[in-house]
Amino acid sequence: MTEAPMETRGSEIERRLKELGHVLPQPAAPIANYVPAVASGALLFISGQLPFGVDGKLASAHVGKIGAGVSEADAVRAAALSALNCLAQAQAALGDLGRIRRCVRLGGFINSAGDFVGLAGVMNGASDLMATALGPAGVHARSTVGVAQLPFGACVEVEAIFEIAP
Repeated sequence: MTEAPMETRGSEIERRLKELGHVLPQPAAPIANYVPAVASGALLFISGQLPFGVDGKLASAHVGKIGAGVSEADAVRAAALSALNCLAQAQAALGDLGRIRRCVRLGGFINSAGDFVGLAGVMNGASDLMATALGPAGVHARSTVGVAQLPFGACVEVEAIFEIAP
């Protein structure tokens, strides 16, 4: 099976996102002493991304604890938006989403009430977006962890590791 040229593959990813009604947000600047993306060999590591909208802000529905003020449905949307922000950082780092060969791993941090047990379902928002955007190359390994707090009070944060073409 022949791999499509990178520019064609990048256009295909962008077309899929557009069909879903998604626009890549402006990549968020780091809020502390780190960089948003690091390439090492054939891997691109994306720092944890919050669910910033195209306006660069967190929607009020995406601030707080899931199960104590934030609905599970809003959290799933926040996870998808965080994954979209991972793709925006990848595009900024690579210049073209077509250089992504596959999503290797997603890590999800879920700001949840102590008795909330639907962590995996929330993280499916990010996993589903990645699989839809990248097709078969978007299916990945992942971990999902419940946490006590996230920056800016966000309900979800997602990090990614991509295999990339040279």
